[in-house]
Amino acid sequence: MLHTFVALVSDKPGALTRVASLFRRLSINIVSLTVGESERPDVSRMTIVCEAPENAAHRIKASLYKLEITVEIDEVGRSEAVIRELCLIKVAAGPSHPLGQHSRSQIFELANVFRARVVDLAPESIMLEMTGSASKIEGLIQVLTESGYTILEVSRTGRMAMRRGHHTGRVLKALGTRGREGDTLPDQFSEVNEEEE
Repeated sequence: MLHTFVALVSDKPGALTRVASLFRRLSINIVSLTVGESERPDVSRMTIVCEAPENAAHRIKASLYKLEITVEIDEVGRSEAVIRELCLIKVAAGPSHPLGQHSRSQIFELANVFRARVVDLAPESIMLEMTGSASKIEGLIQVLTESGYTILEVSRTGRMAMRRGHHTGRVLKALGTRGREGDTLPDQFSEVNEEEE
């Protein structure tokens, strides 16, 4: 099954490599990995989606806490978080297209149905920007393909996730509560050392 982890890590050189190496050592495949700045200075936010057995989540969190760069880890599910993905799709749509002059207007209509935006218009192509669930993005790609359009390029960010409300581990810890049953807070792994690479 797919697991989605939100990791706050120290913004230091090599942080991404250490996280990727950890998953390699665990023999767990990373499906997508999104990294960017967080609301805290010198802390980066990673959204890691991996394919692993259902009971592997605790082991993955414990292993991530062994890394000295780790500040906080949270596993989020669809029901408790907002999960989105950004996608850019470049579609061939010029005078040489089999649908002729109508190809562009039909792409505009499809973009409207899927709530995508046209962000670039070139003589031979149209670029669409879409934010939403992975299934919605895959739906647009499938419709474009089945409608006879040639997709020239696709660029996807992978999942980005944020827990709904204020139910982050940092807030739960500040309140002195454990949160949901089975939640793990960072101080439980304070004595565990990072594995050697």
